[in-house]
Amino acid sequence: QVQLVESGGKLVQAGDSLRLSCLASGRTFSGYAMSWFRQAPGKEREFVAAISRSGGETYYADSVKGRFTISRDNAKNTVDLQMNSLKPEDTALYYCAARRSLILLTSTRGADYWGQGTQVTVSS
Repeated sequence: QVQLVESGGKLVQAGDSLRLSCLASGRTFSGYAMSWFRQAPGKEREFVAAISRSGGETYYADSVKGRFTISRDNAKNTVDLQMNSLKPEDTALYYCAARRSLILLTSTRGADYWGQGTQVTVSS
Protein backbone atom coordinates (compact mmCIF):
# COMPACT_ATOMS: atom_id res chain seq x y z
CA GLN A 1 0.00 0.00 0.00
CA VAL A 2 1.27 3.45 -0.96
CA GLN A 3 -0.21 6.75 0.16
CA LEU A 4 0.51 9.87 -1.85
CA VAL A 5 0.12 13.42 -0.57
CA GLU A 6 0.53 16.37 -2.91
CA SER A 7 1.37 19.93 -1.88
CA GLY A 8 2.40 23.25 -3.34
CA GLY A 9 -0.63 24.25 -5.37
CA LYS A 10 -1.85 27.84 -5.19
CA LEU A 11 -3.07 30.84 -7.16
CA VAL A 12 -0.39 32.40 -9.36
CA GLN A 13 -0.22 34.78 -12.31
CA ALA A 14 0.57 33.86 -15.89
CA GLY A 15 4.31 33.61 -16.41
CA ASP A 16 5.00 32.66 -12.80
CA SER A 17 6.73 29.50 -11.62
CA LEU A 18 5.47 26.95 -9.10
CA ARG A 19 6.83 23.74 -7.64
CA LEU A 20 4.56 20.87 -6.66
CA SER A 21 5.68 18.07 -4.41
CA CYS A 22 4.32 14.59 -3.75
CA LEU A 23 5.31 12.68 -0.63
CA ALA A 24 4.89 8.91 -0.72
CA SER A 25 4.57 6.59 2.23
CA GLY A 26 6.16 3.17 2.38
CA ARG A 27 9.66 1.76 2.07
CA THR A 28 9.50 0.67 -1.56
CA PHE A 29 9.17 4.06 -3.24
CA SER A 30 12.06 3.31 -5.58
CA GLY A 31 10.07 0.42 -6.97
CA TYR A 32 7.39 2.70 -8.40
CA ALA A 33 7.22 4.65 -11.61
CA MET A 34 5.76 8.04 -10.73
CA SER A 35 3.74 10.57 -12.68
CA TRP A 36 1.78 13.77 -12.52
CA PHE A 37 -1.65 14.13 -14.06
CA ARG A 38 -4.09 17.03 -14.03
CA GLN A 39 -7.80 17.59 -14.39
CA ALA A 40 -9.42 20.87 -15.32
CA PRO A 41 -13.12 21.54 -14.60
CA GLY A 42 -15.33 19.73 -17.08
CA LYS A 43 -12.43 17.87 -18.65
CA GLU A 44 -10.96 14.40 -18.34
CA ARG A 45 -7.87 13.75 -16.28
CA GLU A 46 -4.79 14.04 -18.50
CA PHE A 47 -1.16 13.01 -18.36
CA VAL A 48 1.42 15.70 -17.59
CA ALA A 49 4.80 14.12 -16.80
CA ALA A 50 6.33 10.77 -15.90
CA ILE A 51 9.57 9.59 -14.36
CA SER A 52 11.12 6.15 -14.13
CA ARG A 53 11.93 4.34 -10.92
CA SER A 54 15.55 5.50 -10.90
CA GLY A 55 14.77 8.96 -12.23
CA GLY A 56 16.92 8.37 -15.28
CA GLU A 57 14.06 8.57 -17.76
CA THR A 58 11.37 11.22 -18.06
CA TYR A 59 8.52 11.89 -20.45
CA TYR A 60 6.22 14.89 -20.90
CA ALA A 61 2.97 15.83 -22.51
CA ASP A 62 3.51 18.09 -25.51
CA SER A 63 1.55 20.86 -23.80
CA VAL A 64 4.12 21.17 -20.98
CA LYS A 65 7.34 20.10 -22.69
CA GLY A 66 10.07 22.69 -22.17
CA ARG A 67 8.17 24.37 -19.32
CA PHE A 68 7.72 21.61 -16.72
CA THR A 69 10.35 19.36 -15.15
CA ILE A 70 9.65 16.22 -13.14
CA SER A 71 12.21 14.93 -10.64
CA ARG A 72 12.35 12.48 -7.75
CA ASP A 73 14.37 11.85 -4.61
CA ASN A 74 14.17 8.20 -3.65
CA ALA A 75 15.89 8.87 -0.33
CA LYS A 76 13.12 11.29 0.65
CA ASN A 77 10.23 9.47 -1.06
CA THR A 78 9.31 12.56 -3.04
CA VAL A 79 8.51 13.40 -6.62
CA ASP A 80 8.37 17.05 -7.66
CA LEU A 81 6.99 18.97 -10.61
CA GLN A 82 8.70 22.27 -11.38
CA MET A 83 6.37 24.40 -13.49
CA ASN A 84 7.70 27.47 -15.28
CA SER A 85 6.06 29.99 -17.60
CA LEU A 86 2.64 29.03 -16.35
CA LYS A 87 -0.38 29.72 -18.54
CA PRO A 88 -4.07 30.06 -17.65
CA GLU A 89 -4.68 26.77 -19.45
CA ASP A 90 -2.47 25.05 -16.86
CA THR A 91 -5.19 25.68 -14.30
CA ALA A 92 -6.26 22.29 -12.91
CA LEU A 93 -6.23 19.93 -9.99
CA TYR A 94 -2.84 18.21 -10.14
CA TYR A 95 -2.54 14.58 -9.05
CA CYS A 96 0.43 12.44 -8.19
CA ALA A 97 0.20 8.80 -9.28
CA ALA A 98 2.27 5.65 -8.78
CA ARG A 99 2.63 2.37 -10.57
CA ARG A 100 4.78 -0.54 -9.51
CA SER A 101 6.41 -1.07 -12.88
CA LEU A 102 9.51 -0.67 -15.00
CA ILE A 103 7.36 1.06 -17.61
CA LEU A 104 6.67 4.79 -17.46
CA LEU A 105 3.19 5.67 -16.25
CA THR A 106 1.50 7.76 -18.94
CA SER A 107 -2.11 6.63 -18.77
CA THR A 108 -4.68 7.09 -16.01
CA ARG A 109 -5.66 3.43 -16.44
CA GLY A 110 -2.17 2.30 -15.46
CA ALA A 111 -1.98 3.90 -12.04
CA ASP A 112 -2.04 1.74 -8.93
CA TYR A 113 -2.29 4.65 -6.48
CA TRP A 114 -3.47 8.25 -6.59
CA GLY A 115 -3.09 11.24 -4.33
CA GLN A 116 -5.93 13.60 -3.42
CA GLY A 117 -4.67 16.40 -5.66
CA THR A 118 -3.46 19.96 -5.22
CA GLN A 119 -5.12 22.92 -6.94
CA VAL A 120 -3.15 25.14 -9.30
CA THR A 121 -4.88 28.26 -10.58
CA VAL A 122 -3.17 30.54 -13.08
CA SER A 123 -4.72 33.97 -13.59
CA SER A 124 -4.23 35.93 -16.79
